[in-house]
Amino acid sequence: METKNNIYPIFDRMLQRSDKEKLLKQRSIMIWFTGLSGSGKSTIAIALERELHKRGLLCRILDGDNIRSGINNNLGFSPEDRIENIRRIAEVSKLFVDSGIITIAAFISPSNSIRKMAADIIGKDDFLEIFVNTPLAICEQRDVKGLYAKARKGEIKNFTGISAPFEAPECPALTLDTSVLSIEESIKLLLELILPKIKLNE
Repeated sequence: METKNNIYPIFDRMLQRSDKEKLLKQRSIMIWFTGLSGSGKSTIAIALERELHKRGLLCRILDGDNIRSGINNNLGFSPEDRIENIRRIAEVSKLFVDSGIITIAAFISPSNSIRKMAADIIGKDDFLEIFVNTPLAICEQRDVKGLYAKARKGEIKNFTGISAPFEAPECPALTLDTSVLSIEESIKLLLELILPKIKLNE
């Protein structure tokens, strides 16, 4: 039977997520890092990927650099574009999770509503929200990419933490402050949270 826009669902004929997870010997999950620019999201994500890889687990990192240079290279930083940026990221993440891959996202994703949208798309049971709660003063002091300096001069509009708001998560699975915790300490806390969840029950 023909469906709207000539789309013919094939989901019932595809291999299922459980088949992929058995092949990979892991349970897939979405680990979503949120926090200000310079808070340490990408640094922790990279370290986590390496630690999980050492354990024989297949992961994929998504962050602003590899997303905005490709699939989202036509988006800016207006409120509308920020929503569309996260929507596309969530849809791509869902594909990875459905393929049995442990997916790690590192995005400012500044509002509770925008993160809820991502969780709803990916599936709340698969969505672990990690709040990298490093103080603004520390993030600005690091200013790895020189973005805060430009934002202070008015050269960057709608910059989160300076000219655009950031809403702290209401109920994150874990909160990390990289001004207090070392990378090693952060990864230890993450592994304690994640490893039980990605263990495949056979």
